[in-house]
Amino acid sequence: MLTSEQVRAARALLRWEQKDLAGATQVSLPSIKRLEAQPGPLAAQPRTVAAIRAALEAAGVIFVDENGEGPGVRLRKTKP
Repeated sequence: MLTSEQVRAARALLRWEQKDLAGATQVSLPSIKRLEAQPGPLAAQPRTVAAIRAALEAAGVIFVDENGEGPGVRLRKTKP
């Protein structure tokens, strides 16, 4: 499961704007805006959610699943 809060946080960590995510996923900018505006799990087709997750992960984001403290995101550790 991927939430709109996680997507917004991931974009912030990457310093991406919504248009950057749209370009990386081939999902339209209006769709990205709509998905991020609705709280909770992304209300989208599975292929859209998969495209968003894949693009953010490829850019270095790690999604943290619900573990009692809530879902989250972090950046992958870069090699020195």
